[in-house]
Amino acid sequence: MESINRSLDEFYSPHARESLDELSEHFTITDPSISGHPIVFASHAFLKMTGFTRDEVVGRSGAMFQGPATCRRAVMEIREAVREEREVPLRRKPRVCGSGGGFSQVNEFVFRCCRKEVCSDSLAELSRVSSANRVLEHDVSELESEEPREASGDERRSAATAMDNIFSVLTHYSELTGKLVCRKRCSIPDVGLLSSSLIISLGRIKQSFVLTNPHLPDMPIVYASDAFMKLTGYARDEVLGCNCRFLGGCDTDASTLHLIRESIKTEQPCTVRILNYRKDKSSFWNLLHISPVRDASGKVAYFVGVQIEDDYKNDDFRRCWRPDMKQLSVVGVVKVAVRSLSMSAGSSNT
Repeated sequence: MESINRSLDEFYSPHARESLDELSEHFTITDPSISGHPIVFASHAFLKMTGFTRDEVVGRSGAMFQGPATCRRAVMEIREAVREEREVPLRRKPRVCGSGGGFSQVNEFVFRCCRKEVCSDSLAELSRVSSANRVLEHDVSELESEEPREASGDERRSAATAMDNIFSVLTHYSELTGKLVCRKRCSIPDVGLLSSSLIISLGRIKQSFVLTNPHLPDMPIVYASDAFMKLTGYARDEVLGCNCRFLGGCDTDASTLHLIRESIKTEQPCTVRILNYRKDKSSFWNLLHISPVRDASGKVAYFVGVQIEDDYKNDDFRRCWRPDMKQLSVVGVVKVAVRSLSMSAGSSNT
């Protein structure tokens, strides 16, 4: 829950929540940089409409609002909109909290997702969490038989006005922190921003790892996993935009650092055991694997660094434990995610 609360606090001043709650619109905000793309804010109007409390909603996936009558076609459209980072106006019937803990349906309302890093609508992730497998199993013919539920012109205009109001509040209170969040991109200096679909894919990986961009000055970290935050003790905003050298210290071996630099220069993977330091200055031995990540064209897009804390001095135990298998599995998932995204982007541009 700490990462949920920090999601808004990192980018907005303390009064942002109060101003968002004063809006009359029914809306939620999610953070795709957190594993599972959870809801990090639900407006007072939204809670009143659905009957849920804030504690019952925040930290959960938007899939919680699905029910037997949820249009499967709409769910698939939402999933595609998230992948392509575009808006989609829809109509759907949400589940709301009813008497006795049951659920009932209410009148249809307008849904609209957006493509912003910290301002995405929670329902945009419906089919990417617990409902993903269930959606994919439906027959195409069955989906085509469902009644279309497109939003009307008036509903689209109403949704656009609501989004304008929400973004106005978010932009204003982000300016006060020096980390401007606007409708286009979140302007964190020196960070090559990742698409929300790639962030969602990376967020499913439970191991400690970072993604760095070799095409930006000083090769900054552009993604850090939750496990990396836990291992090092740093917050995400303290890591993004920084070179990985901040993990080093006075006793970090210079020859090991040279080996890492050479592997990056030659675009080759390498595995080292290096002494690193946490935020609290405590040291730990890091079994670090670094590997280039290529896009669909074969060019190096990123480097991924996978960290495993080495608490054991027994080499026989480490060979049985096979930390390299964990590292290679993370690298494999990252490569598939980056390649798939670049292939998708390439096909959409043709």
